Amino acid sequence: MDVAKIGDVISFKREDVSHEGVVTGIRENSVMVQYGRSKDKDEPLKTIVNHKNYKIKKK
Repeated sequence: MDVAKIGDVISFKREDVSHEGVVTGIRENSVMVQYGRSKDKDEPLKTIVNHKNYKIKKK
């Protein structure tokens, strides 16, 4: 299994909706991803994705 690196673009699903985001941090079993901005608060949307649950789109 390929593990994403910081700056890689990955695709993943949340609640049956596909998202793409940029990896901002790496942990043993997961990556931290920024995948957009909140319209209400104008803050970055961030989430944690397990290594098994994403595909690398662009390195």
